[in-house]
Amino acid sequence: MPDVPDAPDAPPVAEGVRLPPMTPSAFEQWRSASVRGYAADKVRVGAWPADEAQARSERAFSELLPEGQATPGQEIRSIVDPAGEVVGVVWFGPTGAIGSGEAFIWDIEIHERYRGRGLGRAALSALEPIVRGLGYGSIGLHVFGDNEIARRLYRSSGYAETDITMRKRLG
Repeated sequence: MPDVPDAPDAPPVAEGVRLPPMTPSAFEQWRSASVRGYAADKVRVGAWPADEAQARSERAFSELLPEGQATPGQEIRSIVDPAGEVVGVVWFGPTGAIGSGEAFIWDIEIHERYRGRGLGRAALSALEPIVRGLGYGSIGLHVFGDNEIARRLYRSSGYAETDITMRKRLG
């Protein structure tokens, strides 16, 4: 689900990017848009048929967030720039027990009009002490293979690709 968060060679942004918990109304808007976006991404890369994508995406979100924003261990936060503008979202949670092992970024996105300013890199940096403070020893994420801009950003932020799935379309 992580989207193109930022241009990888963007100039650094001033310190002060914050990641406060998302408001309930912002959560509802984000969830709706993210379900649609994830379905579209899965269709784009050929992982899901278009006629099943929306239902599959809804099911995935419901499984990961059965109690919505109140799901234990799941953190859905706004990304706020130094001027106080909400410029994006980050959602992370445990891959195993809450507060140990790995935290997984299920979604990170800088809203399109704010991209290219170093805010994605700053958000990833601001996330590290939060995740460490919650007891996790590492951060993982998934990025679609065709999203080279995001892949470069993550690699330059210290993330290593751990496995690659490939597909060849026939016909």
